Amino acid sequence: MLSKSEENYLKAIFHLSVKVEKGISTNAIAQQLDTKASSVTDMVKKLAEKELVFYKKYQGVTLTKSGEKIAANVIRKHRLWEVLLVEKFNFNWDEVHEVAEQLEHIHSKKLINEIDAFLGYPKSDPHGDPIPDKDGNINFLEKSLLATLEVNKMAVCVGVKDTSSDFLRYLDKQKIALGKEIMVLEKENFDNSMRIKIDTNEFSISQQIANNIYIKNKA
Repeated sequence: MLSKSEENYLKAIFHLSVKVEKGISTNAIAQQLDTKASSVTDMVKKLAEKELVFYKKYQGVTLTKSGEKIAANVIRKHRLWEVLLVEKFNFNWDEVHEVAEQLEHIHSKKLINEIDAFLGYPKSDPHGDPIPDKDGNINFLEKSLLATLEVNKMAVCVGVKDTSSDFLRYLDKQKIALGKEIMVLEKENFDNSMRIKIDTNEFSISQQIANNIYIKNKA
């Protein structure tokens, strides 16, 4: 059984590996976990001894098949807990991440499988991120950033890149939520801000906001 810290490292490497194809640098892992690069090197060597990662100095870190499966399982638990908290315990989507961070380290497979069944085998969490199945498989949704949507085109909000509480509360204020249809009415060349329409409401958002909302184009 791995420690909480070991699981967090595997999860961080997994998330980083989705963005790049080559080995993950220890500096990138340190930044992801807000820790020192020297601490990362020590942990990576420990994980390599357990055959959970491949590590070569100057070539970065990659997960082994075993490490990848463990990381996917931790992510599965995290996202299922988020769904449970939102759907059954009346948490808001900006409140669940920190709680799920604690609950994801519970090691009972039976409990997690029962939660999955109880929830009806959800495919994504409250933020639109895909939930791995019990074998660690993940079906990534085809999506793009709202910033790429052209004027007079409509798309559906399917996720968020920034899952911080401040950003999610901002989206709540603007009535931006998963499943909402968004139309781009106008784009400003000066700062790449855009005017959008959701339901009957029209308002402007910054480039930073548009770069943190995932959409799926409507056919």
